[in-house]
Amino acid sequence: MILSSGLEPEEDGMAAPVPLRPDFDAEALRALAKSSRDPDQTRRLLALSAIYAGGSRSAAALGGVGLQTVRDWVLAFNADGPDGLIGCKAPGARPRLNAEQREALRALVEEGPTPAAHGVVRWRLVDLAQILFEEHGVSVSEQTLSRVLRSMGYAKLSARPRHHAQDQDAIPAFKKPFPARLAEVAQAVGGKPIEVWFADEARVGQKNTITRRWARRGTRPAASKDQRTASAYLFGAICPARGTGAGLVMPRCTTEAMNLHLAEIARALTAGAHAVLLLDQAGWHMTKKLIVPANITLLPLPARSPELNPVENLWQFIRENWLGNRIFASYEAILDHCCDAWNKLIDQPWRIMSIGLRAWAHVF
Repeated sequence: MILSSGLEPEEDGMAAPVPLRPDFDAEALRALAKSSRDPDQTRRLLALSAIYAGGSRSAAALGGVGLQTVRDWVLAFNADGPDGLIGCKAPGARPRLNAEQREALRALVEEGPTPAAHGVVRWRLVDLAQILFEEHGVSVSEQTLSRVLRSMGYAKLSARPRHHAQDQDAIPAFKKPFPARLAEVAQAVGGKPIEVWFADEARVGQKNTITRRWARRGTRPAASKDQRTASAYLFGAICPARGTGAGLVMPRCTTEAMNLHLAEIARALTAGAHAVLLLDQAGWHMTKKLIVPANITLLPLPARSPELNPVENLWQFIRENWLGNRIFASYEAILDHCCDAWNKLIDQPWRIMSIGLRAWAHVF
């Protein structure tokens, strides 16, 4: 027995009825519709179940769809079964860049420009568009190219500073044995709980930073910029695992200032715990004149490797949100704003955790 699609030729020129595949019936399609999580598929399964039950094409045209649409559902169902009725987005316009051109674009971005050959030290959209036109014969606007790059996972980011003389092997060589170093310290202090701390200093002065801000496209917002030279130093240390820290504002970076900071960190530790304090190799960090509390072990970071210290990222956050775009009327104003910014940070332990946690330092 041949099952009709329900498309009877009621009018002149109507296409002949399309038989439905015989391996389903109305009851099976209703059961599939009940379990389907795709609204479009559910609707189409119910429409075809009505046809299987002997209904007319008009009965199958649920929700005001046309008879040709019902015919398309029948053809898709016959070809692919219930999966052919799953809703999907329209394919849209053909991509401006094919797979080969996208791969060429990816290679350009990953490799970066050669100044001698390309005449620039960073890619601009206009440069990439010109190369695609010259080498691949495809013309694409800067706006479209921006959308393509973002869809490929790229964004315009600020480059992270890296010391020109940095040893490329120093950072991996420091990270890999770090858990073993913590175990050694724990053993040396009699098995006390170990807390990982990071410390650094930031200079805050009247020659303050100017941060990015939202403004109308095509304009350049203005911000006041002081030329006076009064400044102070914000000594900061954080324990990302606990979401806490210890800070001081000092007039200069000296051994005496560092001794005071170490004492402040020692008081902030959990009772009975021992801290491994990671910090750079500045002179006031490494001098033998330091008075290191008994519950702290200093661990210097590799030379020229500030990216290992998350306090550097905290300074950036504090400047961009609380200290930048300000005019400090006096040295006392600098102290007040530094203290206020640090206290705001301490009141947000989740912020310290989000910015400060590092897998290599806290997974052991």
